[in-house]
Amino acid sequence: MPHLHEKDVKRLELIANKLRQHVITSVAHAKSGHQGGPLGMADIFAVLYFHELHHDPKNPDWPNRDRFILSNGHICPIRYAAMAEAGYFPVKELMTLRQLGSRLQGHPERTKLPGSETTSGPLGAGLAQAVGIAYAARMDKKKWRTYCATSDGEHESGLHWEAVLFAGKNRLNNLIAIVDRNYIQIDGNTEDIMPLDPLADKYRAFNWHVIECNGNDIADVGRALEEAKAAFQKPICIIAHTIPGRGVSYMENNYLWHSQPFKPGEAEQALAELQAIEKKLKKEHKV
Repeated sequence: MPHLHEKDVKRLELIANKLRQHVITSVAHAKSGHQGGPLGMADIFAVLYFHELHHDPKNPDWPNRDRFILSNGHICPIRYAAMAEAGYFPVKELMTLRQLGSRLQGHPERTKLPGSETTSGPLGAGLAQAVGIAYAARMDKKKWRTYCATSDGEHESGLHWEAVLFAGKNRLNNLIAIVDRNYIQIDGNTEDIMPLDPLADKYRAFNWHVIECNGNDIADVGRALEEAKAAFQKPICIIAHTIPGRGVSYMENNYLWHSQPFKPGEAEQALAELQAIEKKLKKEHKV
């Protein structure tokens, strides 16, 4: 894909806001789930599902599709929102999040939901799965790419770094990992719990091509993905700096909103703030 045109940026900003609203309504209805990470990653998911990925919602098993692996499966409310808006299933099904028998569980389940390449759960396992898929694609001489979204907190897992080693050693340039660098995890700031910085230098030391971007800036996300596809003979790591809880004033940069139930009135306030942003965007974009 070429660099994002201004009209595409405007379109994707509105989509990202809509996805954020879906996150709030579905999590509030479920009375449990994660909000911080999904809201922070909404811009990236908007770019992936509505600009970047080669995929077909009407034919989820299309052989030539790009493979997208969600390693930090707990942020699935944003993936479900993106998939619903893209046409994988009806938007109204988002209201079944975390319900018994629903296809939309607290972590994506491959056998239940078409379009999910893997079943995620154990943090740190997703990149290893993505590396295996990318390696198999190379063996089969396939041209599609493998994308993997991963959280910064799960970099505390040893399995994740084994996958980093393997990908670097085998120069998997058909693999693009996107790190949600929001500096939070369930117990606080990552740098207080298990420091990760300098994260970019660590990936470079393992023979990865590293790109940093503002993960809440649609144009910059598009720029990073374009650079990633031009990289030569190395796996690519996009470190996306995001604001957890993006778009909701009382959630932003507050690690407690990694996941906690809404109190009365909180979901309504969140939706009101996001709807105000939507109104502002439409006015600015003359929609």
